[in-house]
Amino acid sequence: MRYARLADGSSVAKRKLSQETLNAAIASILKGSQEKKRKFVETIELQISLKDYDTQRDKRFSGSVRLPHVPRAKSKVCVIGDAVHMEEAKALGLDCMDIEALKKINKNKKIVKKLARKYDAFLASQALIPQIPRYLGPGLNKAGKFPTLITHQDKIEDKILEVRSSVKFQLKKVLCMGVAVANVEMTEAQVRYNLTMAINFLVSLLKKNWNNVKRLHIKSTMGKCHTIYG
Repeated sequence: MRYARLADGSSVAKRKLSQETLNAAIASILKGSQEKKRKFVETIELQISLKDYDTQRDKRFSGSVRLPHVPRAKSKVCVIGDAVHMEEAKALGLDCMDIEALKKINKNKKIVKKLARKYDAFLASQALIPQIPRYLGPGLNKAGKFPTLITHQDKIEDKILEVRSSVKFQLKKVLCMGVAVANVEMTEAQVRYNLTMAINFLVSLLKKNWNNVKRLHIKSTMGKCHTIYG
């Protein structure tokens, strides 16, 4: 998997996207969220449709990029920790599991699926990472939620911020995907910056770059879909 932190999220996407269309779409989404407020913070999702990719023959890409503004500040994270990280997680009021909890699951597919649905992301101590496939099977990996490594030099709070700030692009069996890149509490400038940075990173993963992009849409959780490319 490829990870990246991009210094500038605007250059390439600015040349390819109509700034007028993009700005109008962002403004419409934010205005709509204010006119009909929800009891939760709506995320803004980038929906991607690719072309000229054979998912059976071509290499499937996977990569994550850290965005400057946190798209999902309240996403649920579970710590799979050793004694040190369990103590730190409990002190922070975080959900956590130790090796004994993993052993009890013992590759039970129903429990693993339930776990993957309950949490948006996982962190795991370095010593426990090799044990995860043994006790949980491939379930978290299939869900795109294999735990992020934490060492004793890391601060769990910093790692959680990193996870919540990152978006992952992974090609599976279909040529469509969607990722949350912003939320409706951001300013137009923050949404635009996150969005263009995410698009630039996605394009860098594609074998023919922009020639593999068929369409791009953005929408809030409960709002209308806006086409910004294609």
